[in-house]
Amino acid sequence: MKAMSGNESRFAAWMVAHGGILAKIARSHARGERERADLERELAYQVWLSEPRFAGQSAASTWIYRVCLNTAFTWRRNTGRREQRTDHEADLGTLASGLPGPAATTERNDLLDRIYTALQALPDSDRSLLLLQLDGLAYREIAEITGLTENHVGVALNRARQRLKAQMKGILDEMA
Repeated sequence: MKAMSGNESRFAAWMVAHGGILAKIARSHARGERERADLERELAYQVWLSEPRFAGQSAASTWIYRVCLNTAFTWRRNTGRREQRTDHEADLGTLASGLPGPAATTERNDLLDRIYTALQALPDSDRSLLLLQLDGLAYREIAEITGLTENHVGVALNRARQRLKAQMKGILDEMA
């Protein structure tokens, strides 16, 4: 059995400790299970490629968020271009991703799917800020990841929450 290099062991440790970051970002940026799995693999690949450039000037989770969010933004732009070429397939994929799968039989999972659907309808910047906040990051940490000032993070989060609330109004009304 081949011993892991320092880079390989650090990457493996990151995936154990911070793999949830990749899953959350993939779920909020991709439509459907297949696309979500593809994006999650792409996120892991980009973290792997970028790992040698990690200088330790920030927490590993902060750096992983930054790599993954930038990758997800690029993925979304490229997916948008593909969808423009195949509008009818994208419409079918969107409809199918809104249907609960076999594992999503409980009310909680249904609500979670609807929340992610509402998040997907938001602009990338709003979605990212809300995910970072939902993960419990402080404004200072969010500012470090996004490159915004702490004050701008607060203002942008407030606006993003208002937009999400408007998105969720229809969903919550439908569930009542």
